[in-house]
Amino acid sequence: MKKIKNTLIICSFALMLLNSCAAFKYKKVDAKDFPPEPEKRIEKNMKEGRGIQLFNKNARGGEFEFANSNPLWRASLDVIDFMPLLSVDYGGGVIITDWYSEEGENKESIKLTIKFLSNEIRSDAIDIKIFKKVCSSIDNCKTSNVESELNSELKLAILKKAVIYKKNKSAEK
Repeated sequence: MKKIKNTLIICSFALMLLNSCAAFKYKKVDAKDFPPEPEKRIEKNMKEGRGIQLFNKNARGGEFEFANSNPLWRASLDVIDFMPLLSVDYGGGVIITDWYSEEGENKESIKLTIKFLSNEIRSDAIDIKIFKKVCSSIDNCKTSNVESELNSELKLAILKKAVIYKKNKSAEK
């Protein structure tokens, strides 16, 4: 009886594996769509992003900059350097500050989220959100998203400083 159970389990597992292979059926293609020379097929596949190359010294990835060489990133950190940082993710392009309040203003605090949409120094390259928390007591707080002049002032300060960093970087070269 045990052998029959084991055989049934193995057969059902094999059937599941074979059934999952049906998802990988070959698609019928027209030979006219593919060049007969292997070099041209390889080149076409590489252009379409379907192939891989190992040990290609001429291949370059995307245009990435390290955080310390990205003027927009550096300028943002410099402009908000008085605020405590909660999360900084250069790869994801996000800076999140912790709640900040000036001395003596314990009932109101703000929090910033800066998202980087591009490495270019443009006004639409960063998105700044400001959140305000007002507490009437320790356990009674109201948080809201604030659209004010502070958004545009921060953005302008960051862009101005980023332009200065970029000019200094160009002058060093």
